[in-house]
Amino acid sequence: MVSGKARTVLMNNNPSLDEKEFVAALLSDVFVKHGTAFANTNEDAFLRRFADLYSQYGIKLLTEELPKFGKAIDFALSSSYDELAPLVDGFQSSHPVAYLLLQELIHSAFRRDQVGRVRIYCGAESELIRTLRQVCYCFYKYELPYTKQQEQAVIDSFCSTETDLLPSDDNLRLIRSIIDELPQDAYCSKPWDIPGDGMLLIALRARVLLHKVFEGFDPTAIVPSHGPGAVATRQRLWAKYAWSNVSSRITAKYPLDAYFYASTGHVCDSYKEFSSLSEIDLPARVCLVPKDSRGPRLISCEPVDFQWVQQGLGLAIRDRLEEHPFSRYAVHFRDQGPNQRGALLGSSTGRYATLDLKDASDRVSCELVQLLFPEPLLGFLLACRTVATELPHGRGILPLRKFAPMGSNLCFPILASTIWALLWAAAADQETRDSLLVYGDDVVVPSAFARNAISVLEQFGLRVNTSKCCTNGSFRESCGVDAYLGSDVTPVRIRKLWTSHPSSDAYLSWISYANSFFDKRYHRTYDFIAGRLHAVYGEIPDRDMNLSCPSLRYVPKDLLPKRRRVNLKFQKLQWRVRDVKSRPLHQNLPGWSMLLRFFTEAKRAEPDAWKTREVNQEHSNSESWYVPFKVRQYTQRRTSKLGWYWR
Repeated sequence: MVSGKARTVLMNNNPSLDEKEFVAALLSDVFVKHGTAFANTNEDAFLRRFADLYSQYGIKLLTEELPKFGKAIDFALSSSYDELAPLVDGFQSSHPVAYLLLQELIHSAFRRDQVGRVRIYCGAESELIRTLRQVCYCFYKYELPYTKQQEQAVIDSFCSTETDLLPSDDNLRLIRSIIDELPQDAYCSKPWDIPGDGMLLIALRARVLLHKVFEGFDPTAIVPSHGPGAVATRQRLWAKYAWSNVSSRITAKYPLDAYFYASTGHVCDSYKEFSSLSEIDLPARVCLVPKDSRGPRLISCEPVDFQWVQQGLGLAIRDRLEEHPFSRYAVHFRDQGPNQRGALLGSSTGRYATLDLKDASDRVSCELVQLLFPEPLLGFLLACRTVATELPHGRGILPLRKFAPMGSNLCFPILASTIWALLWAAAADQETRDSLLVYGDDVVVPSAFARNAISVLEQFGLRVNTSKCCTNGSFRESCGVDAYLGSDVTPVRIRKLWTSHPSSDAYLSWISYANSFFDKRYHRTYDFIAGRLHAVYGEIPDRDMNLSCPSLRYVPKDLLPKRRRVNLKFQKLQWRVRDVKSRPLHQNLPGWSMLLRFFTEAKRAEPDAWKTREVNQEHSNSESWYVPFKVRQYTQRRTSKLGWYWR
């Protein structure tokens, strides 16, 4: 049951949500949860301290000062006990603002024993550590508008990576020239039987390993398709099937008639259009998208012809890696669970370490791909990559040494397989090889192998962020799970900005935030968010109603939906509630283009439940649980609408 004070908050008609008031509610929960830590401080004094700091630093207190302190705490948690004392002692001098706010919790979490050594006291299920991280990281991912300076810094970093790759490219080119001179029977041996160490031997082992993995792999056996994102050539969703340009590099590997048209009849009917079809090798286009309070994320939009084949080849490579006996337990693309469990197990036993790579997608150079990947796959990979990208603000065309920046559908599978092959080749024994886990640039390795793994990755041009690698102590981080002593200490991170007007994105996001805080027993924070939601959106269902729509964990009876009906068709009681739906776009395409879309997208559009004949229980009684694929219908991104529906 919600208390009387919380009830007052729920009934608050104020539609605004101020970050200062929100954090005050959060800190009020912190005071209640850890009252013993505040033995010499009352709640009003604690909240006044925060108010004074916020008046001085504003939103930067939440988006800069506290996250920096959170990283310092994580670094201390992932350090050995011998390193812990100087790190904790330095908190006050290196992070005075955040330390002043959270000093009681710090003193309770990090204590000195009888001989003066700092020890971590975490309480039941690491609750103190979890609370510290929640306060520090709550607004770390906040999607504030970024400045021109932040935008420029991201672009400059992207460009400077090209220069950083030069020294490693020279070394890789030399190694490749040596390996290319080896007899072909070297590839017949088992990669783990190749003796020696050093870059040359690691490269040879990794090359032989990938040769074994992709032996018999047919790069032509793909089903190309268009992705949902923007393309460099700026076609709309329904205009992507009208080909006006296809690079000659692509058609040299993927003939135009076999991969860009639905059938021979399609080719014949489109024969007159071939005269206007150009074969220019167009560049990609750099786009900046919101990331968090630190600035934007850089995405490289691929030309439509490159995106078409990248989607097919990338999916085929993913399937191969997840099915091959060598890699299926180590490299994952659809399931983050193995890496997350590895982080939890590593935090409790210390047996596994987690590694963090910096700008990983931009540091897999084309030279490294040419060194490791076998023919004929290599030829198809090189034919499907864009060799340059257009920079924003008229800064010109940048030739790319990196193989595929973020945005290419080849980026993720090539990055993961490259990291796995290098670490596998550098491992000293089979037990270490069997313990590797790779999900993109999230890597889990045995702790005893961590230092060697970092060295190997950097030798081949990748860069490891050692300050975020968790190799000692009892803290690990991988694939969105932060673990301490075997417990999940992942904080709720606020991303979406609040709006006082009804918005589909804000509605979904803030209901999710409220429920997450409720589950973590931050009830005053939950009440604060729920009150603001009710002020803007009115009636909202709760989870006890078991409806297939966004629902809060708890809602008083007088704020629950009132309108209801009996649906005779489904023999069920329904309520009139708010829900979010994407309004489909209907476009009539030429018949052949619609057939081409059906051939390439229809099977992928089927939900897993439909394929396996297992209907998801949550949607089994809903008339909209599955919408059949329609070639004239499109769902445009960021067009979801908030409306009233019977559920």
